[in-house]
Parts: sequence; C-alpha cells; structure tokens
Amino acid sequence: MSLLAVDLGIRTGFACYNREGKLVWYRSHNYGSLARLRKGSSGQLAEISDLSVLVLEGGGQIADVWEREATRRDLELIRTSAEVWRATLLYAREQRTGEQAKAVADELARRVIEWSDAPRPTSLRHDAAEAILLGLWAVVQLGWLAAIPPEVRRR
Repeated sequence: MSLLAVDLGIRTGFACYNREGKLVWYRSHNYGSLARLRKGSSGQLAEISDLSVLVLEGGGQIADVWEREATRRDLELIRTSAEVWRATLLYAREQRTGEQAKAVADELARRVIEWSDAPRPTSLRHDAAEAILLGLWAVVQLGWLAAIPPEVRRR
C-alpha cells in the first residue's frame, strides 16, 4: 500500500509514502494549465501500482480533477488544508507568514528525506517540500506511523 500526498496547483508537489510511513520519492511538476493537469493526473496515479490513499491539500477546480481520479480508482481520499497539517508539524510562531511557513517546511522536509533514506534533492521546490510534510501528517493520521519521528522534530 502506498500513499500519495499532493500539494495542489498548476505547479504541483508530490510525495509518495510506503506502508511503513517512509518517504519513497518526491517531486514537483508544472502542468502549465488546467487542461494539461486533467490529462496528466491519471498518468501520475497510474504510475504507483499499489496506491491506496490520495491526500490533497487545497480545493477548487484542481482538487476536483484529482478527486474524480481518486473516485474512479476507488482510492481512499483525504482532503485538507495547509492550516490543518501545519498546526501539527509547525509551531505557531513559524506560521506567521506564508513565506516563513514555507522556509520551515523546507527544513523539515529535508529531515524527512534524510530519515527515510530517500534520494537527496539537488534542489527542493516549496510545493514538493509541502507535499512531503502533508504526507508525513497523513501517515500519522492513518496510523501508519505512531508519531512524528524524533529525528524529524526540531531540536
């Protein structure tokens, strides 16, 4: 079983987790338009043969595209907002501005990458970093991990 966390947008962040709650891969993709996203979303989900859970951050027309694909594939769907997962993973003082939250997300995402032994990034876009943290939040919510690993928490 795998979980795919998606930070929604025309520029989309992805993070795939295995049943042990470890990050397997992550990336960012710029679809360029809603029409191209509609065409590409199916292929993105088909790429993960054992996908069972789709986690979305965001709403609107873009979320509707992913929801339709999740329904068509009979995936468990979790839809949330950045405010929800950030409240679990970030301190209030780290969320005063969107820029500040994104910088902290980058740092925490790099810790998740290291803890998971996932390939290190040459560069890490904020949408991929946020997808990584969204996925971490989701695997804890689902009970795939009992808690946020101590190696990931800030010291």
